[in-house]
Formats: sequence, C-alpha cells, structure tokens
Amino acid sequence: MTSCKPTKTEHQRKPEWLKIKLNTNDEYKGLKKLMRENNLNTVCEEAKCPNIHECWGSRRTATFMILGAICTRACRFCAVKTGLPNELDLAEPERVADSVVIMNLKHVVVTAVARDDLKDGGSEVFAETIRAIRRKNPFTSIEVLPSDMGGIEQNIRNIMDAKPDILNHNIETVRRLTPRVRARAKYDRSLELLRRAKEMQPSIPTKSSLMLGLGETHEEIIEVMDDLRANNVDIMTIGQYLQPSKKHLPVLKYYTPAEFGELRKIAMSKGFSHCEAGPLVRSSYHADEQVNAAAKQRQLQGEELLATPNS
Repeated sequence: MTSCKPTKTEHQRKPEWLKIKLNTNDEYKGLKKLMRENNLNTVCEEAKCPNIHECWGSRRTATFMILGAICTRACRFCAVKTGLPNELDLAEPERVADSVVIMNLKHVVVTAVARDDLKDGGSEVFAETIRAIRRKNPFTSIEVLPSDMGGIEQNIRNIMDAKPDILNHNIETVRRLTPRVRARAKYDRSLELLRRAKEMQPSIPTKSSLMLGLGETHEEIIEVMDDLRANNVDIMTIGQYLQPSKKHLPVLKYYTPAEFGELRKIAMSKGFSHCEAGPLVRSSYHADEQVNAAAKQRQLQGEELLATPNS
C-alpha cells in the first residue's frame, strides 16, 4: 500500500470518493420523526455515521442504540457523548420492538453505549430487547453490537442465551494503537469476547470491524485478520476512520477504494464467510446483506457435511 503523509491542507480536504450524497427525502424525515416520537436513540445520529442518508432515505434501515445516549467511556475516535449515564429505561426494549414493527424491518441492529457503571454492563437490557423483538417480529433477524461487557463471562452469556442472529463486537484498531484509540478497552479482551460468544453458541455467526487511517501498517492489518480468524470470527468489515471533530484523533491516511478491495480479497482468502470493505463501510453497513451471506455459508457447510461419507 502507498503511504500518505498528511499536510494541513490534505488533512482538511477529504478525497473525492468520500463525498456523500444527501438524501433527505420523505423516508428519511419519517424515520427521524419516528425515532423522536418514541424517544429512541440511533448510533446513526449519535456517531455521525456517513451513511445515514443512504440507510434512512433509501434502504429504510437503522441501528438502534439502547441504554441511553451517554457513554461511560471516552474513546478518541467516537462522537458519542461521554459522561454520567441516566437511569435505565426498562420500557426501552418494548419501544424498540414496536418501532421495528412500524418500520417493517427484515433485519435490525441493536448496539449500545458502554455502561461500565452497571454490574451486568447492560447485558440484561440487551437480552430483553432481543426477546421483545422476537415476540413482535418473529421473522426479523437480529444483530447485536455490545461493548466488551467488562470481560465478564456471565454478561456475555446473558446476551448469547437470548440467541441473536449475529453477535458483533468491534476490534476497532490494531493491537499497537488500541491503548491510544480505545478508552478502557483491551485488544485481547475483545478477542476473548468473540471467542467466548462462539463457544457459547457455535451456530451464531460472529462479526468484527476494523477502521483504518489511524497510523496502522499493512502488516498490522493482516495481524488483526489472523487474530480474528484464530478466534473463529466469521464476518469482518473494514472502513475508513473519519475524524468527528477537532478534539478527536486526526486522520493520518485516506485509503483508496482499490486498497480496500485488496484488503477484502485478503480477508476472504483467510476464511471469513463475508467481508465488507470500503471507505464508507461501517460496522452496520449493509448488515442485512451480511446476515444473508452468513446464512448461505452455513447452508453450504451443512450440505458439505451431509455429502461427506462417513469414514
């Protein structure tokens, strides 16, 4: 991969391929109105996702953010507010489930702020949200994206026992940069969560995301892929880090679409069932397509096992 030394001008001007087409149509406005009326938070808004107009305006999909809008951590890449969280809203799981009905979603992503103030890390609310969606939307597939839950096994089990269709936990960056980029998180603890989740529910696909442009090397990116596969992660997404504000970490490199295409090929060659890679790719980007790809992969693996004669 080519190197890209940032200058002040270059740092402020994004490449042509990062320009976003706004789509503030009736679908977008209607979905935003629905979120406000139901007092719901979305990571689409709180994290300033660059794909919000595409997802809300064209695909009519969204990623719900439960457990409030204030995070107990202050990661240097993230735009979500940090501070002392509010009390738990125990009616939130039902409101999320009702909104999924109204939106008629085929696939829903549920994420949350980190709640280090809670002994269970918010895992029980995650589990109840999964169960509420299942009751009211039995044909909707559910992806959850929790924090590392403090590394406590029971917190992970609470979520996995509710049986989401995909367990997603983001590694975010390479091992060397983790202490600088992610507040309180640990690289190996994230890998451990992904491994434990797979051990608890082997049939449920696991997924993780990596953002680029923070100073990582090509070799370190490959190391992350190998570490994820060593812990049986099925799906990987790779995207470009974009600086949310001047107080956040600066972008040190803008990767080209061709470079992302190269990385996707490498990831697939290492055994991931699906890899989404591109400048605007985020963890929840085209998540509906990823769950379908994972389901097809499981089906093919099942057919191969049936076709294999007993030795």
